[in-house]
This record gives sequence, C-alpha cells and structure tokens, in this order.
Amino acid sequence: MTTKFTPFIPSRKIKPFVGILLLLVLFPFAGAMGQVLQPQSIDIPMSDGKTLAADLYLPSQSGSYPVVLIQTPYNKNLFQLGLPLGVGQDIENSPYAFVVLDWRCFYGSLAACTLNPDRGQDGYEAVEWIAAQPWCNGKVVTWGPSALGNIQFQTARKQPPHLVCAVPIVASPHTHYHQYYPGGALRTEYMETLNFLFGNSSFNPVVNNPIYNFIWIASENLSMYPDEIAVPMLLIGGWFDHNTDDVITMFDTLRALSPVASQHRLLMGSWTHSGASGSPAQQGELSFPEAAGWSVSVANQFLAYHLLGDDNGWDQSAPVQYFQMGENTWASTESYPPAADDFKEYFLYENLEMGTALSVNPSAAKDLIYDPENPSPTIGGKTLSPLLLQGPYDQAEVESRSDALVFTSPELTEPLRVNGKIETTLYVSSDRLDTDFALRLTDVYPDGRSILLGEAIQRMRFRNGYTFSDTASMMPGEVYEIKMKFENLSHSFMPGHKVRLIVTSSNYPRYNRNMNTGAEMYPNGNIDTLVNPLVAHNKLMVEGLYPSKITMPLSMTTATVETLKAAQLDLYPNPAKDQVFIRNLPAGGTVEVIDLQGKVLLSKVVTNGDQPLDVSTLETGLYQVRFLPEGRHTDKSYAGKLSVLR
Repeated sequence: MTTKFTPFIPSRKIKPFVGILLLLVLFPFAGAMGQVLQPQSIDIPMSDGKTLAADLYLPSQSGSYPVVLIQTPYNKNLFQLGLPLGVGQDIENSPYAFVVLDWRCFYGSLAACTLNPDRGQDGYEAVEWIAAQPWCNGKVVTWGPSALGNIQFQTARKQPPHLVCAVPIVASPHTHYHQYYPGGALRTEYMETLNFLFGNSSFNPVVNNPIYNFIWIASENLSMYPDEIAVPMLLIGGWFDHNTDDVITMFDTLRALSPVASQHRLLMGSWTHSGASGSPAQQGELSFPEAAGWSVSVANQFLAYHLLGDDNGWDQSAPVQYFQMGENTWASTESYPPAADDFKEYFLYENLEMGTALSVNPSAAKDLIYDPENPSPTIGGKTLSPLLLQGPYDQAEVESRSDALVFTSPELTEPLRVNGKIETTLYVSSDRLDTDFALRLTDVYPDGRSILLGEAIQRMRFRNGYTFSDTASMMPGEVYEIKMKFENLSHSFMPGHKVRLIVTSSNYPRYNRNMNTGAEMYPNGNIDTLVNPLVAHNKLMVEGLYPSKITMPLSMTTATVETLKAAQLDLYPNPAKDQVFIRNLPAGGTVEVIDLQGKVLLSKVVTNGDQPLDVSTLETGLYQVRFLPEGRHTDKSYAGKLSVLR
C-alpha cells in the first residue's frame, strides 16, 4: 500500500499568497505598496541573435554611471517596488544606475529560451553590452541573493572585462551531495520549493542519485572554480541561512585560489535566507538591532571603494566580519572560524540534564519512539519554503511531544562564546533496519523560551559513509556510535541562559521522513511518499560505557570590528523627543537616520559645529545614525544610536 502525503505544515505556520510572498521575502527593500518605479524597458542582444528583457533605472537621463546588474529568475518587474542597497524608490539620489534582467527562459526573456542555456555567457554578454552604453561609465557590478547570487559566480567565471566586482548574498555555486542530502536525508521542503520555482525536471538528477557516486563527484568538481574568479567579491551569509557552510567554504577557496585572493571579503550576520539582503532587525522571533541594515551598509562601503574610488578604508578592512549573537556585537577575523581557545563538553545524563562531569553511573537507555506518520514538526530553522517559519523560533511545540528527548544544561553564570561547528557524539540503537536521529540545538532564555540555533540529522544506513559500499543496515539492538555536526555558528549563551539539545528521529518537512523499512528511500522518484512505514523503537544510550555528549568550540574573547573611517557622533539629548544636536561634525557631509529595517528616514547636509536635527516626525523607538563624508552613499558606516521617546 502506498500513501501520498502532502507536506506536514501546522495550520498556524501557513502563510498566504505563497507564490508572490516567496518573491517578496527575497527582496525586502520594497517601498510603500502602491508606489512603483518607472524603468525604461531595454532588450539586451545576445550572440545567438536572441535578446534578454531588462529594465533600466537611471538617476537622471544625462550623465553616465557605474551600473548594478541584477539577473533574476523571479520577474524583473518586482524591482519596480524598490531597488536594493538602500536606494528603495529614491533612484534620483543613487550614485549607481541599475539594470534588472530576466534570465533566459523566464518571464520577459521566455522567448529567448534555449536548451541548457549558458547563464554565465549570458551574464558576460550583458555586462559587456551595458558597459558600452552611453549611460554607463564602463564599470559594472553584480548584486543579488540566492539564485541571483549563484548566477554572479557563473558570470564572473567568464571574466567579462568590464565587471569590476560582485556581491553574492546567501549563495554559492558549489553543487554537492550534502547540499541536498545532509546526513544522507533529503531536504524535503527545500526540494519542493525548488521544484515549485524551477520545475520538477530540473532536479531529477538529485532525486535519482540519493547515494554519493560519480555523478556527484563530477558535479562538485565542475561547480567549484575559485581560480577563475578574477574580480573582488563580497560574500554575505547568515547564521540562520541554509547556505551557512557553503558561503564560508566558498570564501575560503576564493581566499586560497582566486587571482585576487586578498580582495575578497566575507560578512556573516544574524540573518535568515530571506533576511540577509536587506538585513532588518527582526529575524524569526528574535530582534537584532545591532545588525540592522548592516549588509546594506557594508555592501555600499565595498561598492563605493571599487566603483566610486572612495578612500573609505575598505582595503584595510578585515577579511571576515561576523556577528556574535547573544552578545550582539560585530567581530573581525582573518578567517572563519577563529581558532578555538578551548572546548566545552556537556555529557548527557539519564535524568535529561547535561553536565561537564563524565558520569560513572551504569549505562542507561532513553527510549525514542518514531512514527513516520506522525513526525516531529519543523518549527523555524534553516528552511526555504514560504509555507514554513524561517529562522530562530521557540521549540516548545517540539519539546512537548512524546517523541523528543530534551537535555538541558545548568543555568550559566558566565558567557559561553561559541565560534565554529558544535559536534555531538551519540550512542544509539533501533529495532529497525534503518532510521534517523535528528538534533536541534537551542538557547533557553530566562523566560523559558527555547530558541532554535541549529539542526542536524543522520540517516543510519549512511553511518559509515555515503557511497553504495558504505551503506549498511542496522542490526536490531546493536549500539552504534555516531558523530553529528551542526553548521558553523557564532553565538554566545549568556549568563542566566541554558544550553539545550533536543533529540528526535525526525524533523519534517525540513528532512525526508525515514520509513524505517531499510528499503528504497524515494520510490518512483517521489520525495515525500510513505510505503508501508514502520514505527521504530529507537534508543539513545547515555552514561557509563556510552558517554553521549556535545562538544562546543569556545573563544575566550571577541575582537570587535573597527568601523571604516566612521565619524564618532556625539548625540544629545539622547533619548530625544523633537530635536537632537550632533556635535563636532567635520565639514562637508550628510547625516542620516535609519530605522531598524535599514530604511533612511531623515537626511540632512551638514557643514560644521553643532548641528540640530529635527526628529519630531519619528515614532518612539531605536534608530541608527550614520555620517557620510563628502556626499551621499560614500561611507555607510554606522556612527551612533538614537532613542526617540514620545
């Protein structure tokens, strides 16, 4: 008997208007609804005689500008709601022109469709055509998140002469086995979303090759080409993005093998996949005002240096800037992760506590029942689907179920500063030939919230490796040691908080449900089918001969980021009501007030001395204040914080 199930999505998690929402969350820089920009429609000729549809946004009809090229499969018209990099609908004051191009075979470029299009070559030809236009000064940069980021690597690989630099966000070109099968389990919701966006046939090779083989080896080799990237890149990633490790790995290879290795930079923030390009403060259930607008700010510093020739100190900036969550501070390092100063081990105890002492008690077994027809639900995390929550969320719903083991540390008395990959060593058994073990790492707040930080899974048939010869069934009752790693993370567990590890045998629809039969995993290529599923009676062994544990890489200190040539603003009164004064400003610049979503609310040209700023139109809240020397958009460094009280 075969039963086809739709994805398990609790009703309170469903978000309406799936299609349009998916597109909008990727571009969180839109202006007010009802207001749209009016670009010029242009057709960019390709060498095969076809044309690609694009929209041109010019600050004015005269003059020439550096051009930001955005290549999208999600409909260029969406950018009429607002442009990125803090521009919004204020194109008149932008130092850049923008060209937004529909990919070949998508939307306006559907008529140009060909079999197996070379998107890198299309990008090359678009860059060179743009550079030859009178409204371009010969300098082109690419920008964009996700798929709009992946295509930037393909374009840069072709080395168009007029491409100056690139800003790929939450993206990496590397196509590899664990991207789709972490721990050997297919990412169900991820695949369903990709199928929705690009069509089922595009990913047939993924579903048809659930075991690591020569096809994956070829794919991995062909999609990793750092030695061919000859322009500086600013890679932007997020701790709650599903591409965290891929972005860091790509940066590492660029720094090692690229012809311009020393010019690449990495920015890692507290962001989800959909929250990295605009970097608003709110990410999931948490707010990070210290990171608000930072990806926009740093990208503008990068572009100002490479495109405008600004002497803003970018060339002296650290290779890596990262946000240390918990302490909520920015830090810098030469490479990520910084070398660990120490490692913290927490052992799992029978009473569901975690402690640093190796137990001398007899070994104990904790029962873990898993029913594929009633799996542990995905609540937030590194998801892609717009039907699911994304980012840090309370795991109370997961913890309250009978199919979860919840281990918690004592309350912390000092910060536990994690940088890198947390690893677990577990001793497990089952009465089935195959099953899964799924982990969730959380930070337990003083108010009881258990906020998700990371997830991992291990399909037991792949416990020895992922090739055909590695696969092996479980022997019922036999105890196996498995090691699982969470993705890279910078997070400080603060005093009064607790560390928590949730152990289940599913996390659905984030990962495929194991049917526990040991048989074919995806019959007929179906990524979400149950064929005669079995209930598994799994066990987690702790203490004695089976010291299951979690190991955390720790940093004793965090080197804070020095803002690039940022003016030190002296704001008073602060909090302010109607007016704030800014003392000791240098001559010739602009002061801007930005909300926590990165939107510029106020802007004032200043000369020197004490400068008053009217804030009477601002609502009560926290704002960022920045100083831009020598005109607009030349330095986006934050220079101060302002509280407004009414």
